[in-house]
Amino acid sequence: MVTDGTVLDALGDPTRRALLERLRDHGPTSAGDLALGFDVSRPAISQHLGVLRDAGLVRVRAEGTRRVYSLDPAGLGALRAWVEAFWTVVLSDYADEVRRHPRARRSTR
Repeated sequence: MVTDGTVLDALGDPTRRALLERLRDHGPTSAGDLALGFDVSRPAISQHLGVLRDAGLVRVRAEGTRRVYSLDPAGLGALRAWVEAFWTVVLSDYADEVRRHPRARRSTR
């Protein structure tokens, strides 16, 4: 759940964000392939993937001795809902501001 901070804490690390982006861009990927190109060890990548899994952002399945990771739509959906709750408030506040100052909407070209 996003509100307990686990998801946000997981996303606070740039390596974990990069891992999520790789999964977004490439789909299900083995831990070994995900680790390619990072300046951290494979065990460190596995720890990062564990944090993402515990946060509900990725899921893992075994394929023989390999572990294949993919995005978890449920965890990402919870994160999206949390962010959208803020966006709804921001849009509402913006609409209120525009109604209070209708002339400010005109362009100053």
